[in-house]
Amino acid sequence: MERKLYPLKFEPILKQRLWGGTKLNTVLHKSIGEATDVGESWELSGVPGDVSVVSNGFLKGNSLSELLEIYMSELVGDKVFEKYGAEFPLLIKFIDANDVLSIQVHPDDKLARSRHNSFGKTEMWYVMQADQGASLISGFKKDTGKDEYLKALEEKKLDDLLASHEVAPGDVFFIPAGRVHAIGKGILLAEIQQTSDVTYRIYDFDRRDAEGNARELHTAQALDAIDFSGGGEYKTRYEATENEVTQVVESPYFVTSLIDLNGHELKKDIFGLDSFVILMCMEGSADIFYNDGQKESVTMGETILIPADLKEFSIKAADKCKLLEVHMPDVESEAKK
Repeated sequence: MERKLYPLKFEPILKQRLWGGTKLNTVLHKSIGEATDVGESWELSGVPGDVSVVSNGFLKGNSLSELLEIYMSELVGDKVFEKYGAEFPLLIKFIDANDVLSIQVHPDDKLARSRHNSFGKTEMWYVMQADQGASLISGFKKDTGKDEYLKALEEKKLDDLLASHEVAPGDVFFIPAGRVHAIGKGILLAEIQQTSDVTYRIYDFDRRDAEGNARELHTAQALDAIDFSGGGEYKTRYEATENEVTQVVESPYFVTSLIDLNGHELKKDIFGLDSFVILMCMEGSADIFYNDGQKESVTMGETILIPADLKEFSIKAADKCKLLEVHMPDVESEAKK
């Protein structure tokens, strides 16, 4: 009997960070042991050295890389596989900022390819929880010159140039490569990004690690990556409708929608997407029905990968549930460069 692909869960890859905390455990119920500085849970990763491993079903114990080698376009879609081959194109995370992260920027595809043989890093954030008064940085307040930027950096007055945004649950920020940004203290969020771990750290608030060492800064590298334009609308505006799918971000790298369910079953047909679908549970829980009545459940803080070959499924929530739905855009059918 042929064993078909099914909704896949993966073991979280937990990352201790200088700025990390305990919300991945206290809010999202992930097992972090005695650690008090866990900043990231990599939910779905194809990054070399940090490749996700399946935690459910008959494929349990297999890595995402192995699945791509075996199932290819059945897992990710024909056009996605043609473009990206055996490299999974997205990195999915939950981030707990118990302290402010460094002010940083990411290179675009062209710069990352030439310097690091890597994809660039465009990303988005969905705020799940925020302490009172918590804020983040995204972009410049106004168009800024390089000399003005370097002077502010030298005088440790970079905050004067950058746009700060107080946040609340449900806020969305799209961060294209080149935009200076930083997650602020007291924020728990979901992050969707290109598969890349390239970050240029601009300023780290003069922090020291446990050994008293300052983290490396990348002033010169960052200068070539930064988009110095400013004054735009940095927060993504959207109006969610209960029991429907609301698109919140559309980019060349991923499309993300919010599914807000309340005692409702939503039927999904992904045949036309030619892409895998990722579901991240932001609130509550839901059951995913597929292949004539088989079921997998997802609850707050969990992530699940729906293979492209699973053309139809439904999502049913007995009570209030919010999910982020992520898939690839209509990529051009071309060989990977």
